[in-house]
Amino acid sequence: MTGRFQGIISPSVTPFDDNEDLDRAALAAEVEYLVAAGIHGIAVGGWTGEGAGLGLSELYEACRTAVETARGRGPVYGSAILNTTRQAVRFARAAKEAGVDGLRVAPPHYPWVPEVDGLVEYYTRIAAAAGLPVIVCNVIPWAPITVEAGEEIIAAVPLVRGVEQGGDLHRLADLLCRLGDRVTVLSALDDLLYPSFVLGAHGAVAPIATVLPVLVVRLLEAVRAGRHAEAMEIHRRLLPVWRAIEGPNLPAKVKYALELQGRRVGRARSPIPPPSGA
Repeated sequence: MTGRFQGIISPSVTPFDDNEDLDRAALAAEVEYLVAAGIHGIAVGGWTGEGAGLGLSELYEACRTAVETARGRGPVYGSAILNTTRQAVRFARAAKEAGVDGLRVAPPHYPWVPEVDGLVEYYTRIAAAAGLPVIVCNVIPWAPITVEAGEEIIAAVPLVRGVEQGGDLHRLADLLCRLGDRVTVLSALDDLLYPSFVLGAHGAVAPIATVLPVLVVRLLEAVRAGRHAEAMEIHRRLLPVWRAIEGPNLPAKVKYALELQGRRVGRARSPIPPPSGA
């Protein structure tokens, strides 16, 4: 194994002030909270962090703030959620300049996924431009990368060191069976982290780990130690929380869940509305 992208990686929210501008102080406080909670890595500018709506300079500032706050106590990963290679290369370079340890890169997803040759070129050029380890962020329901396509990407791009797999447990099982001894495989199945770890997932990138980081770290540790009664008890505590925040407007609901804990991160950017009382 590469030793990278291991364990529980928290996809951080991106705090905004009342003008919807990046709130660096609030982001620094959130990174400090996650580090103290024992998280094994922090991802900036992903789906939970409203990354598809961040400008280039905002991604740089968010990554730089996280790196400066973490101070080497855990890896920080930048994210690219874009639809052209040209855009993705620019964002990858900005994240590298900010000092991140690696990149989470989603495939192009509008209006469709490129064919395998296009995906190989996409990840090849991003990795070459940044010179950093890359994890394929395979979580877009309408733009999934098949296991076969993933194999071709990994074979062609040595800097692709792992896959973050969403969708369903069947895909994760196939991925672990085919590629789990070659690259890091992380679960993005927030409601199925327990069975994901039992199947052998090397960790997770999951919004529930941003909301309740201590419990998710404990869940992984319990499974690795064979303490399955404890793991099941933690799963049962996590599941209703995830059911409350999953689905449409997830960034707003994650932020609200943090606010309920006294973690001041502001509201999501318009047009994502604040969650209802229910």
